[in-house]
Amino acid sequence: MNIASADLNLLKYLDVLLREQNVTRAAEQLGITQPAMSNSLKRLREMFGDPLLIRTSEGMTATERAQELRPLVRQILAQAEQLFVPEDIFRPEASRRVFRIMTSDYAEATLVPHIVRRLRAEAPDVVLDFLTPSDVSYQDMEQGRVDMAVNRFNEMPGSFHQVNLWKDSFSCLLNRDNPIAMDFNLESYLSAQHIWVSKTGFGVGFGMNPEKLGGLGWIDHALELLGKSRKISIFTRHYQMPALLAMNNDLVATLPSRVAKMQAQNPRLLIKQPPFDIPEFELKMAWSSLLHHNVAHRWLRRLIQEEAESILSQE
Repeated sequence: MNIASADLNLLKYLDVLLREQNVTRAAEQLGITQPAMSNSLKRLREMFGDPLLIRTSEGMTATERAQELRPLVRQILAQAEQLFVPEDIFRPEASRRVFRIMTSDYAEATLVPHIVRRLRAEAPDVVLDFLTPSDVSYQDMEQGRVDMAVNRFNEMPGSFHQVNLWKDSFSCLLNRDNPIAMDFNLESYLSAQHIWVSKTGFGVGFGMNPEKLGGLGWIDHALELLGKSRKISIFTRHYQMPALLAMNNDLVATLPSRVAKMQAQNPRLLIKQPPFDIPEFELKMAWSSLLHHNVAHRWLRRLIQEEAESILSQE
């Protein structure tokens, strides 16, 4: 097909159709009627010689060709938008933009309150939609449906941009009446019952198996290197939970030090340094190359980095 005869305006319609996979919702987003959107889909099918979206028992489903087109169309539109958007057009104090951010429970506890406080002062009408790792896939990030991810990552595709926000160590949280509190060493640590808490990366997590400790993360890997293992009684993905559970005088929670310090404000709890070496981990912010040059996105990334640096400076 000759590009001179193609209506490139249809690419915007295609982008929304492939994202929503629903003609009615796509029409609503673009502010046009459903018949007009149906006509645009017909023209797109003729343009690409492919059905693009087909009706199945689960609704409209993208064809293989449409799936190939999706990232290409999104990239073309993102680059085209840059041609018409002046560098200084984003005004946070007047913006109503919605930013979708995947955050771990750890990031929500330690960093998000600072981000929200800053935004309420500088951009009161900006909306933040925080998603859990289970809500988001690498594809969501790659295609720009999610603005960024703030988490600990065991691995990250090379196509993503990323920056380290800070490093954190680990601490042990336990009840002051725990029998091992006064004689806290590796032997007593291993004799205790433990709370496991973590959720890194992307995607839906699955149930844990106490018999397969090798895949449980930094703490159990560090013990494995010593030829040791701990007895885990509780598995949780929420960092608010360990402090409540550690109120029991027979449980120990080993968790990031910043979270432990926040939760140890309860006078019945105390913090102990782990009786073995656990490597520090990095909290990172990652985003798609499709959004890398977006002026609003750059503003938010800079704000998040500044808040992380402010937290570090106060320690």
